[in-house]
Amino acid sequence: MKIAVVSANGKAGRLIVKEAVARGLDVTAVVRSKNETEAQNVIQKDLFDLTAEDVKDFEAVIDAFGAWTRETLPQHSTSLRHLCDIVSGTDVRLLIVGGAGSLYVNKEHTACVADGADFPDSFKPLAAAMAEALEELRTRSDVKWTYISPAADFRADGPKTGEYILGGEELMLNSRGESVISYADYAAAMIDETVNGGHIRKRISTVEK
Repeated sequence: MKIAVVSANGKAGRLIVKEAVARGLDVTAVVRSKNETEAQNVIQKDLFDLTAEDVKDFEAVIDAFGAWTRETLPQHSTSLRHLCDIVSGTDVRLLIVGGAGSLYVNKEHTACVADGADFPDSFKPLAAAMAEALEELRTRSDVKWTYISPAADFRADGPKTGEYILGGEELMLNSRGESVISYADYAAAMIDETVNGGHIRKRISTVEK
């Protein structure tokens, strides 16, 4: 299977590439600077400069882009819009490393994780920006997208357990009452969905088992 990982040099991107390479996939890292991943192939290009021609031969494109400063937060929407535009109307799947703040915490889907009283104020702008990007993504019937939210506690340096639970739009807790997953286990979930999943135009979520 031939896949591309956009923003592959980031923490999530590198582990997604590592997982994909370990599975024997044909992986291309899309990076702005020198490739720091295990990918066999490289496209050295800014995300916003990618074209439909660049991605037409991939079966899947994984979007691991992240923006963290107030000035760049709108790029969650603009970057995703651009990626959607260049795969629009094709069979190329677009899988997105999403956020947990927009996961629902009630059956009515009227309240989200980010609405909680204990949700840190410092993370609210990021959660809002990612939620806005997701809502725009939901309107794209021309793209075979899948948005994967991690657990609320998304641990960059956590160990790979090799076990996770796949869920839907609502925040999940594991058997210990925790909403936690490591980047490494999330990467495994992402590649499982890329290879075997069929959640087209859906948001799914993951939590450590």
